Amino acid sequence: MTAETKKLRELITEARFVLFDFDGPICRLFAGHTAERVAKDQVRWLEERGLSGLLTDEERAEPDPQAVLRAVDRRHPAGDLVIELERRLTLQELRAVESAYPTAHVDPLIRTWHAVGARLAVATNNSPLAAARYLTKRDLAECFAPHIYGRTQDLSLLKPHPHCLNRALSALGAEPSETLMIGDAATDFRAAESAGVRFMGYARNERKEEVLRKAGAEVVVESFEPILEMLRGRRR
Repeated sequence: MTAETKKLRELITEARFVLFDFDGPICRLFAGHTAERVAKDQVRWLEERGLSGLLTDEERAEPDPQAVLRAVDRRHPAGDLVIELERRLTLQELRAVESAYPTAHVDPLIRTWHAVGARLAVATNNSPLAAARYLTKRDLAECFAPHIYGRTQDLSLLKPHPHCLNRALSALGAEPSETLMIGDAATDFRAAESAGVRFMGYARNERKEEVLRKAGAEVVVESFEPILEMLRGRRR
């Protein structure tokens, strides 16, 4: 058994509470409704109102709609413009749910973890409405409900701020030392560090793994299948 496999088994067996990031670990939200197109729509919406000057050239080319939203919020924090952009992004995420693609092995992983007694929550920078709609569509909502914590109109509280993790910990009555966060971004790792919870990275490709390792993640998996097998072994 390698040191990382041993650490992974330790994380799994000691986790009484599990917090999942949404887009990435649970599904590819923009699998059929690309995030880049949504980001371009946001930029176009700003340009049509004569507000393209709010963004740098680099930000206008940004393929991540969350990054565009954050950029505008840095110039006009908590203003009506940001509130409208956030509302438009929420609508796009709700549409994207219809073509979102589940991450391999995660549906049975969630059900099995729930069945062995772990308490689960979602802690995401996406809209909690989109996460709830997706989980309902996949018949997974009962494994989490009502613990779905996501983006609010106060964008300063997005991860890496630990706000959504702390909300989950408080609502679950969870001890950070007994809690595992599963995420696919450096912001997930930093939020977990700030909240004092353990972290496991999920990386669907080498680029994602490199980002997580560079951030400081010690345990990164490319598939949930070995974790599912560990949990099924516990259940037996």
